[in-house]
Amino acid sequence: MIPDTTNVEIPPEAVEGAAKQSRLSFGLAVTAMASHDDRIVVISADTLDLIGLRSFKDRFPSRLIEIGIAEQNAMGVASGLATVGLRPFVCGYAPFITARSMEQLRNDIAYANQRVVIGAAASGVSLGVAGGTHHAVEDLALMRTLPNMTVLVPADAHQAWHATKATSGISGPVYIRLGGRIEEPPVTEQESAFRVGKAQLVREGTDITIIACGCMVAPALTAAEGLKIRGVSARVLNMHTVKPLDEKAILLSASETRKIVTAEEHRVTGGLGGAVAELLSQRLPTPMRLVGMPDKFAIVGPTDKVREHYHMDANGISQACLDLME
Repeated sequence: MIPDTTNVEIPPEAVEGAAKQSRLSFGLAVTAMASHDDRIVVISADTLDLIGLRSFKDRFPSRLIEIGIAEQNAMGVASGLATVGLRPFVCGYAPFITARSMEQLRNDIAYANQRVVIGAAASGVSLGVAGGTHHAVEDLALMRTLPNMTVLVPADAHQAWHATKATSGISGPVYIRLGGRIEEPPVTEQESAFRVGKAQLVREGTDITIIACGCMVAPALTAAEGLKIRGVSARVLNMHTVKPLDEKAILLSASETRKIVTAEEHRVTGGLGGAVAELLSQRLPTPMRLVGMPDKFAIVGPTDKVREHYHMDANGISQACLDLME
């Protein structure tokens, strides 16, 4: 009988120990799931500390493979392990586990429809001072173009825990986009319901809808609160699943509020904004603004300053909404 790990209870350390960071919550969830399912194995691309896998290594040393900075090889190994019935979790840095191993992701994982979970930490510009080579601002575009791939973007540590558990019910490959070594303010409750492909309504609104994912959900809520003072009622959707997209929630919001702003720490081409625009252009043309990285490589600097520079913050979201209201 195949163990069911979707109901593994969330221990206190999944909140406190994760230090409000989705990357660490993911590592804690995988470790908890592994205690119920001996098919779970971890392939680490030099991420024992980044994803908090020391506990996994101590408890299940024979089920952890430290493959080093060899992301292409990690995908091949994961595909092979999945072929013989194991459940591989590949843990890597988002900018490298995607772009560097794209051929293997496409052919070995997605084309073969392997049951492999990819935990990609340090996404967006969370590695701000490391420069463009270490920024992952095209990973959503890459991942959502792959057939069979599910793409999850949890908004905080709580949701990262639930998203990781939810992979037990997915038969194909999954990409989970995680944050870096930066605190992510909690925007969901510890026991909030999580359904793959079902957006979470985190704030009601009637004038405009902000559709955000990942670390941009928190500033979207801040923006909505500021807009209220200016007489604008903003709805906020936490689009934690970029693929499959919750088309029903988007179409409903577009029909009710008639204006849409998307917010993501990703290029405005190909990611969440692109997915929403593709849907609405065909089903319900709606005025939109897309908040995210422009078509350029980001400047080097502290993450908060990089975000501010490219308007990937509450002020940027607010301004996009006000522009659309004019």
